[in-house]
Amino acid sequence: MTTTTEQMRAWTGPAILTFGFRPFFFGAAVWAALAMALWVPMLSGDLTLPTAFDPVGWHAHEFLFGYLGAVIAGFLLTAVPNWTGRLPIVGWRLATLAGLWLVGRGAIAVSSALPAGLVAALDLAFPVVFALAIGREIVAGKTWRNLIVLAMLGVFILGNALFHWEAARGGFAAQGYGLRLGLGASVMMIAVIGGRVVPSFTRNWLVKRRSAGLPVPPMQAFDKAALVALLVALAVWVVLPVSVVTGLALAVAGGLHAARLARWAGRRTLAEPLLSVLHAGYAFVPLGALALALEILAPGSLGMAGAQHLWMAGAIGLMTLAIMTRATLGHTGRELTAGAGTVAIYAALVLSVFARVAGGLWPAYSGALNMVAGVSWILAFGGFAVAYGTPLLRRPDAGRA
Repeated sequence: MTTTTEQMRAWTGPAILTFGFRPFFFGAAVWAALAMALWVPMLSGDLTLPTAFDPVGWHAHEFLFGYLGAVIAGFLLTAVPNWTGRLPIVGWRLATLAGLWLVGRGAIAVSSALPAGLVAALDLAFPVVFALAIGREIVAGKTWRNLIVLAMLGVFILGNALFHWEAARGGFAAQGYGLRLGLGASVMMIAVIGGRVVPSFTRNWLVKRRSAGLPVPPMQAFDKAALVALLVALAVWVVLPVSVVTGLALAVAGGLHAARLARWAGRRTLAEPLLSVLHAGYAFVPLGALALALEILAPGSLGMAGAQHLWMAGAIGLMTLAIMTRATLGHTGRELTAGAGTVAIYAALVLSVFARVAGGLWPAYSGALNMVAGVSWILAFGGFAVAYGTPLLRRPDAGRA
């Protein structure tokens, strides 16, 4: 029987096509940095892209559905073979998926010259084809519990389609149903998948160190109750974003997920930033919920955009950066520890998040703070592309699995 390693070695083309995390993690990081480098002059009016989206809409779409779509693909193309025991997608099939993602980015960038329906079709081609490929692997592998991941991916794609529809109608899509639906699906993915991997990775590391205090095993009754509470709060938020009921539901969900995180022994992981950053990334899930609840119940406290960025840039940005660094090290045979460069890109990302939130708190300084946030973001993801480019782009050594 052909093994994953044998299939990867059988591919004689570019090294970047030997596993799904390679093109998508590298592409996502480069795009995150490049899109922000474009967004900063767009925000000041010094640059105009030939896109039909308004500048804020382009920025929101290309982070949530562009960047995050690539990270989700890289993660699932790497994880699903482990879940199902089936061979990974490599070679030209992987190149086709990566090419579809790039076509989507280009179509959005020049969308003012194209029909709205064509732009939507070109952008949605990648996530739809990718979801079908992943769904086939999950069904063929009969790992039915992972259908929940496919369902969340489906909601994420629906959010993208709805974003296109709202933008085509001339609406401010960055504050529309599509963005909230896509963001809600993303937060649920972090809560579900993060709820599996964070305590598991923590337990494994602490056991090796013979620590007495271990995290509570994942997916206990409390975890399930917290997930249901978050699902309800997100569903209400998508439909009624400024309702008092929504604020109360988000407050409850935020409190439950803060308690959930506290059960995972994160304070014992500070000696290894590669692990503690996972706890920090997950912490933005309850922080974002509580901040949105505060803004809904006491308008003007943080600013809606600033509160929402605790999810967008904090939970999604930091958690994906944490997963990308860990997965790249692990799957290229390197030691699972964060060096000084990796710690620096984590710090840059955290600085970016809090600078952006501070811009909402102190509008008089928002220009300077948003500039700090943008530059720090570029340093974080540009730093990842530079520091991890070699292991992502170089063919694995013959002795490595």
